[in-house]
Amino acid sequence: MYSRLPSATPRKPGPIARLRAAAGRFAVAILGLLVATLWLAPASAAQRTPEPAAETALAQVLTWTANDSITSYASAPSTATAGAATIVFENSTATGNTTGLPHTLTFDTSTPGYNHDVDVNILASPFDANEGRYEVNVNLSPGEYRYYCDMPGHGQMTGVLVVTGDGSDTTAPEVSAEVTGQTDDQGNYLGSATVAVTATDAGSGVASVEYEIDDTGFQPYTGPVTVDRVGDHSVQYRATDNAGNTSPTGSVQFSVVEPDPGDTTPPEVSAEVGGQTDGQGGYVGSATVTVAANDTGSGVASVEYELDGGGFRTYSAPVVVDTVGEHIVRYRATDNAGNASQAGSVSFTVVPPEPGDTTPPRVIAEVAGEQDAGGNYLGSATVTLAAQDAESEVDSVEYAIGAGAFQAYTTPVTFDRPGEYTVRYRATDTAGNTSQPGSVSFAVVEPPPDDTTAPEVSAEVNGETDGQGNYVGSATVTISATDARSGIAAVEYALDGEGFTEYTQPIVVNQAGEHTVRYRAGDNAGNTSEVGSVAFTVVEADPGDTTPPEVSAEVNGETDERGDYVGSATVTISATDARSGIAAVEYAVDEGEFRLYEGPVTVDRPGEHTVRYRATDNAENTAEGAVSFIVVVDPTDACPDSDERPTVTIGDYDTGVANVDTGNGCTINDLIAEDAEYANHGEFVDHVQALTRELVAAGIITDGDRGRIVSAAARSDVGK
Repeated sequence: MYSRLPSATPRKPGPIARLRAAAGRFAVAILGLLVATLWLAPASAAQRTPEPAAETALAQVLTWTANDSITSYASAPSTATAGAATIVFENSTATGNTTGLPHTLTFDTSTPGYNHDVDVNILASPFDANEGRYEVNVNLSPGEYRYYCDMPGHGQMTGVLVVTGDGSDTTAPEVSAEVTGQTDDQGNYLGSATVAVTATDAGSGVASVEYEIDDTGFQPYTGPVTVDRVGDHSVQYRATDNAGNTSPTGSVQFSVVEPDPGDTTPPEVSAEVGGQTDGQGGYVGSATVTVAANDTGSGVASVEYELDGGGFRTYSAPVVVDTVGEHIVRYRATDNAGNASQAGSVSFTVVPPEPGDTTPPRVIAEVAGEQDAGGNYLGSATVTLAAQDAESEVDSVEYAIGAGAFQAYTTPVTFDRPGEYTVRYRATDTAGNTSQPGSVSFAVVEPPPDDTTAPEVSAEVNGETDGQGNYVGSATVTISATDARSGIAAVEYALDGEGFTEYTQPIVVNQAGEHTVRYRAGDNAGNTSEVGSVAFTVVEADPGDTTPPEVSAEVNGETDERGDYVGSATVTISATDARSGIAAVEYAVDEGEFRLYEGPVTVDRPGEHTVRYRATDNAENTAEGAVSFIVVVDPTDACPDSDERPTVTIGDYDTGVANVDTGNGCTINDLIAEDAEYANHGEFVDHVQALTRELVAAGIITDGDRGRIVSAAARSDVGK
C-alpha cells in the first residue's frame, strides 16, 4: 500500500470546488496543457529549419500558423499539388500567440467525403520544447483534406485543403458489384438482396461511386444497398477518380421473391457449457456457454440468451460467466418466418480457482553502447530485455517503441538513427500474469569528429583511518575517468607493481602494508592518459573485538482487539556496537533474501509475517533476531481493489507522478477513475482538473504534478 494522506473524493467535488472548477475551467485547461508534448518527431525549434527529406528536399512547403484566436488559424494554405510536401505548423510568439494558448493541427481521417491518407496530429504552444514550431513530411493525393484544432472549445478552427493532380491520370477506376442474401433453389433472393459496390483507382484515387436501381437515376453510393421489393431488378454502378475519369457503367441483375410462407416450424436450438471443472462438476474460474441453432425452412433470423433472469439479449458469441455461484442460462431462436422456439436452459456452478501463480514476471532492460560524457550513445544503442518468473515460466516478452504498439521481443533491439527514444517493455508468464510496463529512455547522437585528447582520470582512497592516516583493515580505491569527445573505452589499474588489469569497480586492498595503485584510461578514439598513482598504508584492525553488536526490532502500527496490525505494520531495527562500530544492518521479510536496512520497513500484505534481522560490526561479528506479527485488511479501506500501479497513468500516458494512497485507501488512479462512464471527453478532463486541484490543496501533489496529470487526461481517449 501507500503512506496515508488526507482524502479526496473522485468525480464528486464539494460545492465550492465545483463552483471553482466551473469558473476556472478555461484557464486551467490552458495551464494544464502547456506541458503537453508532441507525438510526432519535431524539427529543431532552435534552428527553425525544415527537416530534410530522405532523398531530396521537398519543393512544396505548406505553412499553418496560430495565435490567440480560438475561432480560426492565423494563416493556412487553401490549395496544394499532389505529391510530396512539407507541412509546417507554428503557434509561437512570432505568429501572435501572447497568452501561451496551445493549438493542434489535426487532419481529419474519419469524416466521409475527404481524403484520409495523411495522418497529421501536431500539438504546439509557445512554451513547449520547440517554442511552438514543428514540421512533418507527407505525401498528398488529389482531393480534399479537412483539418481542424482538436483542443476543447476550439471547434471553429477548421478548414479544407484542396489538392489537385498533375493531369497524368487518364485511366478510369475499376469498379465491381456483388449481390448477397439468402437464395432459393432457383437463385432468387428470399425477402431481400444486398448489393455491395467496390471501386479502386491506382492513379489519382477514387473520388466518388454512384449507383441506380432499375433506371431510377444515379445517386451517391455510401454503403451496401438493400433491395427488398419483390420482382426483377437491375442495379447499375459507376465510379469517377480525382482526375475526372469515369468508368463504364456496370450492372447486376437479380430477382427478389417472397420468403416461403409455408415455414411454421421453429428453429432447433441447443446449448453446451464448457470450461475446466473440478471433481464435483463445478466450473473453475469461469464457464463458457455456446448456443447453436439451425432451421431447415426459412433459416435462423436471431438467437437470444438470458443469464440468471437478467432479460433476453442478442446472442452473437459464446457467453463467458465468471461470477462465482450457481447460474442458469436460458436460450431461444427465431427463424425468418417468425417462428420462435421454446426457451431451453442449462444450469451450472462456477467455483473460485485454487490460488496459483498470481505474481507477474520480473523484467529488466539494459541499454548498451558507447557513450559520451552526457550519457548519450554514440552512433547506436542496443536494448536487451531479460525476464524471470519464480513460480511459473515466462511465456512471452514484448516491447514497444514510444507510443507504438507492443510487439514480440526475440533478440536485442538496436537503434542506429540519431534521436531520443523510449522503449517500453513487459512480460507474461504461463499463468497469464502480465507485468506492469517498464521503460528506458536514452538518446543516440552522431559520433564526434576525430578525438586527439586523452581522457581525464583520477583516483580517491577511502576507508577508516587511524591517527597516523593509515587505513585500518582495508582501503578502497575508486577511479573516475571522463572524456568529453569520443567517450571512455576502458579504465585500467595496477596494484603494487603488478600488470595493468581492467577496472570495473572500486578496488578493496585489505593486506597490511604499504601500497601503490597506478591507473590510466583510454577513450574510443584510441587516446590513452598518462599513468597516475595513489599511495597508502593498510594496518591490521583491532583484533580485540569479538563481541557481536546488540540488535533489536520494534513493530508499530494500528492494532485491533486481537493485537493484529490493521492495514500495515512498520518494523524499526536498532543496532549498537561499543567496540569496532556497526558496519551493516540487514533484514529479510518472510522467506525473502536479506537486504540492507536503510530505514523503517512497512509490511502491508495481509497475513502472517516474520521479519528477520542481523547486524555486523567492523570486526565482522554478527548478531541476529526476528519478530513475527499478523497484518489484517483495513475495514475502512474505501478502495479494497486499488489500482496500485507505481505511477499515475491515464490510457497510454504515464505521468511519472507517484500513485500514492490519498488517505482512505484510494490511490490517485482510483480517484481519476478512467474506466468510469463520462458523457464526453470534456467531462472527463473537467473531472481530472477538479480532482487534482483538491489534491494540490490537500498537499498530496504539487502544481507541477497536477500539470502532468491534466495533460495526460487531455491527450487520452477517455470519454471520446
